[in-house]
Amino acid sequence: MKYSVPFFMGNRLHGLDVPQPHTVIAPELAAGSEMERMAALYQHVADAVAADDEPVLYCGDCCAILGVIAGVQRKGVDPVLVFFDAHGDFNTWETTPSQFIGGMPLAMATGRGDQTIVAACGLKRLEDRDAFLVDGRDLDPEESELLARSDVAIVPVSEIAAAVPADRPLYVHVDIDVVDPSDVPAVGYQAPGGPSAEADATAVDDLAAT
Repeated sequence: MKYSVPFFMGNRLHGLDVPQPHTVIAPELAAGSEMERMAALYQHVADAVAADDEPVLYCGDCCAILGVIAGVQRKGVDPVLVFFDAHGDFNTWETTPSQFIGGMPLAMATGRGDQTIVAACGLKRLEDRDAFLVDGRDLDPEESELLARSDVAIVPVSEIAAAVPADRPLYVHVDIDVVDPSDVPAVGYQAPGGPSAEADATAVDDLAAT
């Protein structure tokens, strides 16, 4: 089933255009910090994913991966995360120059930094070797150092299908800003120098065929 999660940093997002048919996940969220509101939201995402055999989610921010991973883990699935993103999303409060929570979910998923959302969703920490950052190229300085000290692999789009283990289930997350902005200019955080839309689509198809 397809789902729309029209939120950005815990706030309702308008104009998220999602193919029909789909189910909207849009709970009423209590007042609180961005982190607290996202923790409540992604509990609902985890519930939906856990109850669905073939979930496909369209989301407003990358922190949705925390709810998705927790949901598939509840079903006894131990996924490898394939994270297409021009950015590392590997910051913590100690490394981020912007204090933007949307730059932290890959770090959170691997047990680093703030664990508020992780704990709320019941996510079991991913091992570094079970996370692949695909074409991450726009990295903050201390984020880059943190990634270099980790065992998270940074892999070009053209090589990802061959890099993932052949005997493990895959959770594929695609942030559209991984595509070069000359192909897809309508994104909020452009990062020049990326692969074409065609190259990304081919890589996703190749992963789906495994």
